[in-house]
Amino acid sequence: MSTITGNEKIAKVESRPIGRTAAYWTVTIILAFSIALSGIGQLMRYGGNVDLVTDIGFPLYITNILGTWKLLGIIAILIPGFPRLKEWAYSGIFFLMTGAALSHVFAHDYGDGGFHIILPLFYAALGIASWALRPKSRKL
Repeated sequence: MSTITGNEKIAKVESRPIGRTAAYWTVTIILAFSIALSGIGQLMRYGGNVDLVTDIGFPLYITNILGTWKLLGIIAILIPGFPRLKEWAYSGIFFLMTGAALSHVFAHDYGDGGFHIILPLFYAALGIASWALRPKSRKL
């Protein structure tokens, strides 16, 4: 029977897989940047954000709600601690993005090359990847 010394414990703690951590932060930063820009664009009603929601039948005030929730969700994911809040934020992003894709499908508003469906589903996939790769300190 072998025993683990104090130095071996330190070595085990320090030998976390750097690739997984790098993948988590890469995916999470891309997700955060994309969703934050989208949320800011909706709050400012910048560019095509007005047409994007009104063309499928939503009232314009929905941009205030969606933009605010997107920014709050990204803040919740990025700040340290609050693992339960992070779970809610990840699920919120997933439902928001899949709901956006489905809303465009049901309204027959696919965009050029299906862009209005592909982009939100890509963001949903980034959210799933970030959630799956998150370090133990960010889990419940």
